[in-house]
Formats: sequence, C-alpha cells, structure tokens
Amino acid sequence: QVQVVESGGGLVQAGGSLRLSCTASRPIFNGNPMGWFRQAPGKEREAVSCMNWNGLRTYTADSVKGRFTISRNNAQNTMYLQMNSLKPEDTAMYYCAAVALGSGWCVAAGDYWGKGTLVNISS
Repeated sequence: QVQVVESGGGLVQAGGSLRLSCTASRPIFNGNPMGWFRQAPGKEREAVSCMNWNGLRTYTADSVKGRFTISRNNAQNTMYLQMNSLKPEDTAMYYCAAVALGSGWCVAAGDYWGKGTLVNISS
C-alpha cells in the first residue's frame, strides 16, 4: 500500500523544539527528492524544506533558515525535520511529500500526501 505518514507534532512553547518524522512507502521515497510543507489556518500550503536523494541539494524557506534542519534516512524510507527556536508563526499542519527540487525552489510532485502532523506553538 502506497502511503505517507507524518508524526512528531505537538504543543510547545515559543523557543522550544520539535522533531518531525515522515515515513513513506518505497515507491514514493526511493530515489526521489522529498520535502516538508506546512499550512496554517487561512493560508496556502508552503514549502518549508526539501532534500534530494543523496542530500547534496536542499531548499529551505527563508522564514525557517537557521532554525529548521531537514535530513533523511534512505535505508528506512524516513525523513526528518528538526525544528528549533520555534515561533508562534510556525503553528501549522505539517506534511511531507515527494517534490521537484531546483536551485532556490521546491514544489510538490506526485499525488500522495499524508494526513499531516499538527505543530502548535504557544507564545
């Protein structure tokens, strides 16, 4: 069964940290660039951070640079997002998906999305 599952969200105070995980089925993950997206209430979904298969190309949104770090474990079909120095404006549902990734850009590619994991940052 082809699927994507995100986990690790929660409620934390501003300044705190969370580590999100995304596990995807092999057809989605294997050999593909993957990325994290978020959608806050009333806003459009935006790319947060993306990484290609070998980790040599990444994209990180300006709003999270220096605070969020993406990584992946290809042997386990798992991707992570380490989020530090969290701010109330980081509050959103976070999703992962296969992406198309270039220099300075990242967009979702393919049809599979998980249910997301909720990140709620209190001030």
